[in-house]
Amino acid sequence: MFGNLFEEEEEEGFSSTSSKGRVAKGGDEPPPPRGRSNLCGIKNQGGTCYLNSLLQTLLFTPEFREELFSLGVDELGCLEDKDKPEAKVRVIPLELQRLFARLLLLDQQSASTADLTDSFGWNSSEGTNQHDVQELNRILFSALEHSLVGTSGSTLIHRLYHGTIVNSIVCKECGNVSQRQEDFLDLTVCVCGVSSLEEALWTMFVEEELFEGNNLYRCAQCNRLVTAAKSAKLKKLPPFMTMSLLRFSFDFAKFERYKETGRYSFPLTINLRPFCEQTDGEDSDYTYELFSVIIHKGGCYGGHYHAYIRDIDELGQWEPPEEDCKPKTQKKVREEVKEVCEPKLQEDDPLSVLIAIIAQESSKSVLLDQLGQKLMDRIGSSWSKKFRKHYGPIGKFLQSHNEVFLLVSNGTRVALKTNPPSPVTEPSSQAEQPTNSDPSAAPNPGASEQQLGPNQKPESKPEGSHWFDLNDSTVTSIRESDIEKQFQGKESAYMLFYRKTQLHRPSEALNNQQYKIPSQLIQMAQEENLKLQQMREEFEATNNTVELRLHLAPSYKLENGALQPVSKESDGRTALSFDRRKTVGDLRLAIYQMQELWEGDMALTVAKSLPAGLHLYNTLTDDSVSLYSAGIYTNTDLFVWNGREVCGATVQIGAEWEPVLLTVVRPFLGEDVEHEVEDEAESEESKGGFENGGPGLKREARGFAGGATLGEVKEALGEPKESLLCQEHKGGKRKEQEAGEGGGASGWRVFPPDDMQRTLKELSLKDGDALLVLEPQSFDSSVFTRNGDVVTVTTPSDCRWLQVEFRPHVKRGEEVEKEDERKKIKVPATGNMLLSEVKQRAVEEMQLQEQTPGAQYCLRQVDCTGKLLPPVCEELSVRDAGVRLMTTLTLCPGKGPGASQLFLHFTVGTAPSAGMEMDIIVEKTCTVKECLKAMLDAVGLDGTCWHLRRLDWCEEVGEPLMDEDASLIELKISNGETLVVTEGHLPPKGFLKMPVWLYVDPKNTVSDFNHTDNGPAEEQMLEIVTAGETPSQSPPVCGGNTAELRNVGQVEISDEATLEDLKTQVMTLPALQDVCLPTTMFMRVWQLEGRRLARILRGQQVTLRKLKLTSGSDICAQQLLKEEDLGLKEVLLNVKMGVPGERCYYPPEELVWDASHDSSPRSLRICLAAHYGLSPDALLLAKHQPDKHIWEEISNWTQQVSKKKKKKKADSLLGAPFHFKDGDTIGIKNLLIDNNRGFITLEDEQGQQRLREQAEQRRKGGQAAVSDVSGSQKKTGQTKSRKPEVALSINVGVFR
Repeated sequence: MFGNLFEEEEEEGFSSTSSKGRVAKGGDEPPPPRGRSNLCGIKNQGGTCYLNSLLQTLLFTPEFREELFSLGVDELGCLEDKDKPEAKVRVIPLELQRLFARLLLLDQQSASTADLTDSFGWNSSEGTNQHDVQELNRILFSALEHSLVGTSGSTLIHRLYHGTIVNSIVCKECGNVSQRQEDFLDLTVCVCGVSSLEEALWTMFVEEELFEGNNLYRCAQCNRLVTAAKSAKLKKLPPFMTMSLLRFSFDFAKFERYKETGRYSFPLTINLRPFCEQTDGEDSDYTYELFSVIIHKGGCYGGHYHAYIRDIDELGQWEPPEEDCKPKTQKKVREEVKEVCEPKLQEDDPLSVLIAIIAQESSKSVLLDQLGQKLMDRIGSSWSKKFRKHYGPIGKFLQSHNEVFLLVSNGTRVALKTNPPSPVTEPSSQAEQPTNSDPSAAPNPGASEQQLGPNQKPESKPEGSHWFDLNDSTVTSIRESDIEKQFQGKESAYMLFYRKTQLHRPSEALNNQQYKIPSQLIQMAQEENLKLQQMREEFEATNNTVELRLHLAPSYKLENGALQPVSKESDGRTALSFDRRKTVGDLRLAIYQMQELWEGDMALTVAKSLPAGLHLYNTLTDDSVSLYSAGIYTNTDLFVWNGREVCGATVQIGAEWEPVLLTVVRPFLGEDVEHEVEDEAESEESKGGFENGGPGLKREARGFAGGATLGEVKEALGEPKESLLCQEHKGGKRKEQEAGEGGGASGWRVFPPDDMQRTLKELSLKDGDALLVLEPQSFDSSVFTRNGDVVTVTTPSDCRWLQVEFRPHVKRGEEVEKEDERKKIKVPATGNMLLSEVKQRAVEEMQLQEQTPGAQYCLRQVDCTGKLLPPVCEELSVRDAGVRLMTTLTLCPGKGPGASQLFLHFTVGTAPSAGMEMDIIVEKTCTVKECLKAMLDAVGLDGTCWHLRRLDWCEEVGEPLMDEDASLIELKISNGETLVVTEGHLPPKGFLKMPVWLYVDPKNTVSDFNHTDNGPAEEQMLEIVTAGETPSQSPPVCGGNTAELRNVGQVEISDEATLEDLKTQVMTLPALQDVCLPTTMFMRVWQLEGRRLARILRGQQVTLRKLKLTSGSDICAQQLLKEEDLGLKEVLLNVKMGVPGERCYYPPEELVWDASHDSSPRSLRICLAAHYGLSPDALLLAKHQPDKHIWEEISNWTQQVSKKKKKKKADSLLGAPFHFKDGDTIGIKNLLIDNNRGFITLEDEQGQQRLREQAEQRRKGGQAAVSDVSGSQKKTGQTKSRKPEVALSINVGVFR
C-alpha cells in the first residue's frame, strides 16, 4: 500500500537534489526555459501537488484570471509596504497575481509557489504536508473572499462559483410545501454505488425520498406526522460548476478507509436542465463543458495529484502525443514502414543500440541518467543484465568508444561525434526552446510548420483548444480521448470543473499571454526574463571554459622514446583557460599571441603524460572545427611544436608508439657485493626480505617507444648481438617468486630470436615489466644457470643465512623486554634445509635447553608491522615453507604445527583485540564441530549453544561456519586464521532475523512533520527528525537534540535480499502503517551498535550479505523529506554554524559531503563554503566528540614539501585522527564576523563536569548512581501517544 504515497514526479528542470553527481563549474545552473508546450509548470515543494493542480486550474479559468488582474494597487496595496503596521496590504491576491503573471510570461520551465505559501502563513514544513484538494478549494476561496473585502473584487468568488440548491418537502396529505435554500461553491457527488456523474445527479436532484412507515414527517399545517416526499433541485446555476467526487469511503465492517476505484464516467458536455427548478430557459443556460479534471493517483492514505486542463485561450503549443496514444492500426503501419526504411537493429551489439537511441533524439543527445531507461525501453532489458558482464559499466563503455561518443554539458549528456549539439549553445533538455528575452514573444504556433520543407506536410492537429497534462513542473500534450482513462483505477478523476458554453472568449485573448495583465506585472516579467537570459549566457560561458595544459616544444627533449622536460626544476607546462565553443584556429591564434617569439609553423597535438614521459597522439589540423567537436576538454594536454621534430629529433606520434617504461636488470657481481650485503642486511630484514634485484642484480628504469622492436631495444642498451634478453617467468609467476625467495632462485624466460623483430606492443610488454640482459660470460658464474629457454638466477652463497631471534614469553601486564636484551644469532641456511634443523641449531647456540630443560619452541615470522605470524611447519624446507633467506625468524615458546595441522587463533564472544586472542593447533581434517569442542575445552566452557564464525576483512565478526560436519580444509580455513566462538545456535542458512527500531524525537511535541492524506478522515503521522537537529521554532541552542529509538518489531528476510527489499519489508510492519513513505528512497536505514547509530546502509540493489548484516543485527529506520541514495564515499554530516559572539550554535543541518575524489580537509572546507556562500578561508572547523564533550579542530595548515621530494599525499578526514563517519557533528565558525574561535559550549562544560564526577564515583566504587541514571534513561524511551492531525488553514488579515 505504500507504493504510491507522496508520489511526486521528478522535476525536469534544475533541482538541487535531482541532479546527482552534476556539479557545474559556474555555480548553480539557471532554470531551463519552457518546453515545447510553451506552458509553465509549478515546482513541488515536497507535498504541494494538490496546490499546484488547483492553481493551474484557476490560471486556465480566464474569467477568474482576468477578474484578479483587474484589481489594481490602489485596492490591494503594495507588497513593499506589507511589513508596515499601518498599511493594509492584501498579500494573498497580490502574490496570486504575481504567480499568474510568472506562469504566463516568464520564460522558465516551472515557477515557485514559495512566496504564495508564505502569504498563507505556512512554515517550511507545511510545504511537505499533503492535504485534500477539495478541502483546499474551499479554504482558498474563503481566504480570497476575506482578503478582497472592501474591493471591487469582493464578489469575485460569489459571481463565478456561487450556486443555490432548494430542498423541498411536500406533504402528501395537504400538499403543503416546505422549502429551504442551500448555497454551494462546489457540488459533492457520490461515487459509491453509481456508475456515472449523470446517475449521481439524477439520484440527488430527480429522485424523491419518501417519509413513510416508521419514518414520518411532521407537517406544520396538518400539525401531525404524515407521509411526505423530499426532493432537491438546482435553483441558481453558477458560470463555473465544480464537482467534487467522493472517492474515499469508510468500511464500517472492516473499520478502515478505502478508495473507490470502480468505473465512474463523466461527460465532456452536460445539460443540467433535468436537475433544475426552472426549466423554461434556453439550452445554453443549462449546458456546461468540461475544461479541467484534477486526478488523484494513489490510495486513501496518500498519493499524488495532477490535472488535465483544456487550454481555452490557446496559450500553449499543442503537439500530438507519442506513439502509445495513437491507434494500433496507425502504429502498425508506421512499424511496417520503419522496417522497410530502416535496417534491423542489432540488439546484441551495444554500440549499435546506443547509437540508434541517441540518433533518434531531436537534440541528438541524451542525459546520462536517462540513457539506461531508454535502453530498457528499446530492447526490453537493462544494461546490467544484458551487457555489463561482457562490456563493463555503461560509463566505461562510452569512454572506451570516445571515437563515437562525446560527453557534453559538463559531462551530464552523451552525444554522437558525427552529430554533436551546437557548440555554441548545448541543449539542456530534450524539449528546450531558445531563450527569449521578450515575455510577450511566445513561440509561434505555426513555427514548426514554417520550418518544414516544401515537400513536407505538417502533421494534422485538432482545431480549437487542446488538452494538456500539468503535472507539477512537467507539461505534456494529451488527447481528449485520454480523459476516459481516468474513469477508474488507482489513478482516477477526483474533481471536475465545468464552464457554461455561453461563455465566449474574445478573439484578441486567443494566443495572447499579455491579455489584461497589468503593465507593472508585464514589466516585472520582462526584467526577470532579462536576468534569466543573462544567467544562462553567463552559465554557458563559464560551463564551456576548459583548462588546457600547453607543453611548448623548446622546453622538451626526446629521450628514451618519450618527451622529457629539459629542466628538472620546471615541467614545461603553461596553463590556458579557453572557450571550447571557439575553433582550433582561434586557439592557435591565441597561442601565437602568447608566444610572440614563435617562428614558423605551429602544430597543436593532443598529448598525454605516461610513466615513461610525455607522448603525442593526434594533431588538430582543421582550424574550422570547435574544440568541443575536436574532443578537447578540461585538463587536456596540448603539445605546441612545428609538427616534425623536437630539438632536431623526429617524434613518432600515435597510440602504436606509446612509450613503455621497462625495468632493465643487469648482473652486478663486483667486489663490493659483500659490503653491500652486510650494509643492506638490516634494512632488508625490516622489509621482510630482499627483492630479486638485490645483491647480484642491478635495476634501472628505461623508457622505449612501444613501436620499437626488441632488437632495437638491445641496440639502444648498447649490448652486443650475442647478448640474451630475458623476461620474468609469467607462467606461475607467484610460485616461481616464492621459490626464489625461499631458495634464493628466480626464473626468467629467454626471448627467442624471432621475437627480436617484434615490437614491444606485440610482445605485450607494459610499464614496470622487468627485462634481464645477460652476456654469454655471465653463465660462468654460479649465479646464472640456463636450462633450455629458462634462466635461473641463484642468490650468492654469501647471502645464504637466516637470523633467529629469541623472544621469551611475555605475560599480559608485563613490560616487553628491551631490544638489547633479546638474543640474536645467524644460522647458515640454504633453500633445501629443513626448518627443524634451523631451530635445533638456534636452540643449541643460545643454550636454551640448559636454562629450561624440556621446553618446546617454535619458529615464527614477523610482518612489516612487527606482528608475529603463525608458526612455520618445521617439517618443511626453507623453500617449501616460503621463508626468504636473509630474513629474521623469531623463536618463541610453544609447539609448532605439523604438516597435517593448522595453527588457529580464536576468541570467545567478540572480535579479537590486541593480545586477547588465544591459540590452538588442530588437525586439518577435523570437523567444525570437533574444532569448536577443542576450543571450548581450552577455555573451560561447555554446552551446545555455541557456534563458530570467521572474521571479515574489517577484522569484525563475520559469517558463521554453517556446515558443522565439514572439515576445516574443505572450508578453506588457512593457517593463522582467527575464528570467533559465538554464543547461540547456528542461524538458519541464508536467513536473517533482525530487530527494527524507529528513529523518533522525544523533545518535539509540535507536529512539524505531519504528512496528511488525501481522504476525509484524520490521522496523525509519526514525526521523525535527524539526529542533532533542532525544531525550527526553537531559538539557537548549544548542542543537538537527543533522539529516541522505539522498537517497532522485527523482520525475517533472506540474506540474498537487497536493501530495497529490506526497506519494503520494514514499511509493512504494523507499527509503521501510519508512516507515509512515497518510495523506499525516502527511508534511511542505519545499523545500530550498542543502540547507537553506527552506519548508513547504502546501495538499493546491494544484498544484505554484502552489507555484512547478520542475524540479530539491530537496524533503525528513519523517514526522510526527500529521496536519498548515498554513494560509498558520501558522508552524511550534521553541520551547525556558531552564533557570532556567543557560545552556542544555530540549529544543525544535514549535509552530504562527497569524499570519493578528495577526502582532505580542504575538500570539506570548499563544500561547506559553497553551502553557506562564504569563502573557504573564512571558515574554522571542528569535529564534535559527544562522548567526551570536546571539539577537535580541523587545521587549515598545509605542510610545505620540497619540489625534489615526493609530493605528500593529502590527509584524509576518513582516516586518523578524525575518522569521519555518518552522523558526525561539524561545528563552523565564520571568522569574518565571529572573533570567538572556541567551540566549547556551556553544555559541553556541563558534560565534562559530569564525566569527571562519574569517574570519581567509579573510583570510589559509586556505581549505584550510574545505574540509576541509566535506568531513568530507559524509562524515558517509552512510546508516546499519537498526536491529532493539524488541519489545513490559510491565515488572512482583517480588512473590514
